[in-house]
Amino acid sequence: GMIDEMAKAAGKDPYQYRRMLLEKHPRFIRVLDEAANKAGWTKPVPAGRGRGIAIHESFGTVVAHVAEVSITPNKTLKVHKVVCAIDCGQTVNPDTIRAQMEGCVVFGLTAALYGEITFDKGRVKQSNFYDYRMLRINEMPEVEVHILDSTEKMGGVGEPGVPPIAPAVMNALFMLTGKRVRSLPLRPDDLKKKV
Repeated sequence: GMIDEMAKAAGKDPYQYRRMLLEKHPRFIRVLDEAANKAGWTKPVPAGRGRGIAIHESFGTVVAHVAEVSITPNKTLKVHKVVCAIDCGQTVNPDTIRAQMEGCVVFGLTAALYGEITFDKGRVKQSNFYDYRMLRINEMPEVEVHILDSTEKMGGVGEPGVPPIAPAVMNALFMLTGKRVRSLPLRPDDLKKKV
């Protein structure tokens, strides 16, 4: 969101702008570079798709996501692929790390696309998953996880993949529509091109 807006105002590529801001933080740059390179950031985006990037640090772990999205003919957002790079320090079980990052994508996309609690006469309207929308299996993007070799202290892997997914997706959506989404969950009007 905001970093991409600053990059646009500065006339810079969103990935390169982040690299510039993080020049004194080599760990972050390694993660950012890994995500961008594995996602083919410098290659053209397929027609009708947008690509966005975001990076985040929490619980001693740095995660970057690159998301590739499109708008379907029935005017919904389709997240096709998420390339994730993670430095969580020394690792023990890479399969667990991959599974956690995949789960973070599900959780973060659910929040960004559907996560809304509404009230009627002071009472919460949603009571279970039949009326509180979750990401469904047919909406799940391909998730490619790249775990960096690291000598850093062990960090967490349960949460750090959640915060960067919505910004990566919304930055990709901006590429398609020219509109900035500043309020979530996503609304149908957010998918219309800027006039």
